[in-house]
Parts: sequence; structure tokens; C-alpha cells
Amino acid sequence: MRGNHLAIAFLCFGLMVSALAWSLDNKEGVPMEPSVPNRKLETATLAGGCFWCVESDLEKVKGVVEVVSGYTGGREPDPTYEQVSSGRTGHFEAVQVRFDPALVSYAQILDVFFRHIDPTDAGGQFVDRGPQYRSAVFVHDEAQKAQAEALIESLAASRRFGKPIVTPVLPFERFYPAEEYHQDYYRKNPLRYRYYRLGSGRDPFLEKTWGKALENVDNQDGFVKPEKARLKQRLSPMQYTVTQENGTEPPFANEFWNHKAEGLYVDIVSGEPLFSSKDKYDSGTGWPSFTRPLETENIVEHADKSLFVVRTEVRSRLADSHLGHVFDDGPAPTGKRYCINSAALRFVPKAEMESQGYGNWLKAVER
Repeated sequence: MRGNHLAIAFLCFGLMVSALAWSLDNKEGVPMEPSVPNRKLETATLAGGCFWCVESDLEKVKGVVEVVSGYTGGREPDPTYEQVSSGRTGHFEAVQVRFDPALVSYAQILDVFFRHIDPTDAGGQFVDRGPQYRSAVFVHDEAQKAQAEALIESLAASRRFGKPIVTPVLPFERFYPAEEYHQDYYRKNPLRYRYYRLGSGRDPFLEKTWGKALENVDNQDGFVKPEKARLKQRLSPMQYTVTQENGTEPPFANEFWNHKAEGLYVDIVSGEPLFSSKDKYDSGTGWPSFTRPLETENIVEHADKSLFVVRTEVRSRLADSHLGHVFDDGPAPTGKRYCINSAALRFVPKAEMESQGYGNWLKAVER
């Protein structure tokens, strides 16, 4: 079935690429949190239709270390994608999630998962039809089983979906990783993935079912990314161009390039704390520059090849806002220069940090 769906996606691509491709080519997604030696990780195995999509959604969750696409629940040992996609092996397209329970619980992983699928569909998920695309929770022990059943019971009682929930809770037996080209597909092939997902019907269903509640699912710290329609209303044209379309503002003609007040610089979109005035310095470039981020986990880095040279782009973790770039020509003690667009930032003065909910970072801005 996936071949037909990709054909539809490529048709959309032909009609829309001239308007959208330039803003998507370099969007590589959110990298996993680094694995820490001796970290005690736990595993969740979940099936929610297209594993490209489920992998992409769950990799954004803080505390998730790794998500692997693969196959589970069937009879065929070490199956291929062609065998599973036939629907005759009994296998589900699934993902295996490795997560740090000190940062995110199994219940929270399940909550994210159920907000990104249609648990009332017994015949597949969205445009993907067939038994291999059904949803399921494969539990590794009795504790996981109890939590999964409790969540499903709670969702059923809420009547949010208007139909019975049919996602089964099944005992985990064996997981087979999918072929390498399926792993991190949304990062390796961002355009194809975006157009596949655009034509799949997944996101309209999620938005209709969850609305604003979906904005908070990956946000365990209370910082929220609004819908793009609201962002267009709330942000200035420059702020929208920079954060959502990877734009760059003019040097020396932006709000914070020469700003010297004490306080916190947060994401203009979500409010995530990003940089401290304590680490700000005059780089002579005409853009605000910092020697380090306030919270390293709130900054995501990936390669940017848009100007025929490889640079390191920096984005915010939750809102996925384009912030700027980081270079290795900064001063001590880090030797780094985080060159950031003012349009991506909102400044919170030190005197207002407590009242605005940023009191935990007061010491970080004191000189």
C-alpha cells in the first residue's frame, strides 16, 4: 500500500515543491538525547501505523534516547519490509523506544503515543490500510500492562474519540529492526517524508481530535508552541520568517545586537529559556552572540548546507524554532560563538524573571 501513497505524495510534491521546498530541504528533525554510560534505560514497544511517523513523533520527547523502526507480533523470523507489507506475516510496523525513566515515565511515553494515533481504527492507520498498520501496545512486564490498560480505560471514559478504542495490549515477544533506509527516514528524506505525511491524513485527525491539547504533549516544562496560524497572527513578519522559515535578519538593525541589560533570552515562540545575559558578548557581527546556551538540552544542532558550506544550525528543542548558527571562533571559556537572530528571542528582565515564571534561572544571570 505504501507505494500508492508515496505516488500520491509525489503528485502533491509536483504541485507544491516550487513554493515549499526551499523552506524544508534543510529541516533535519530533532536528534536524540545522547546516551549516558551506565544510564538505566527502559523499553517501550508500540505500533501506530507508519513507523516513519511514530518514530518522528516519539523522538521529540525529552528523555527518549533512541527510537528504532521495525516489526513485531508476527510469525516470520527476521522479516523483510516486503514480507511485512504484504500483510500475511502477522507482523505490525512498530517502533521500539529506549527511554530514561528518570526523565520521562512509561505512562508519559504512552500518553504521547496515543495522542499521535487513531486508537479506534481496527483496519490500519489513516491512509495505510491492512493488518500490518494496526495500532497496538506490546508490553514487556505486568507493570507496563497495568499502565497501558489504565490509560486506555481513561481514554475510553473520556469519550474523546466518539468510537470504541480497539488498540490491543499484547505481550511482547520479539522485535526485528527494519532495514537501515527506514531508520530516521524523516531526517534522511525530509521532503519525501513531509509529502507522505501531508497526504496521509494523520495530522488533520490529530488536530481535530486533540486541538490545543496536542501542543502540550511533548512539553513537560510548561512551554508551548502555538499552531502556525496563531503564530502568523502573533509574530511580526520578521519573527515568523526567521523562526519558521529559517530566515536571517539584517546585522546591526535588530533588537538585541547591542543589548546589555541583565536577564534571560527565551524563545519568542514557546518561551523556552535559551541564553543568559551573563554569557552575552559583542562579537562585532551585528547579531546577539553568546558563549554558551543556558540549558544545553534546549538547543538542538544539525548540519546546514544551504550556502554551499557546512555550518552548524541551532534550533530550540520544543518549538523547533530556527535561532541562528554556532561557530568555533568565540572567546574563552568555551571558544564558541552562538550567533542568534534577535527575532527569535524575547528578553525577560532580571527584575521580572520571578513573576514570569523564570525564577529558577535567577542565579544564571547574576554576574
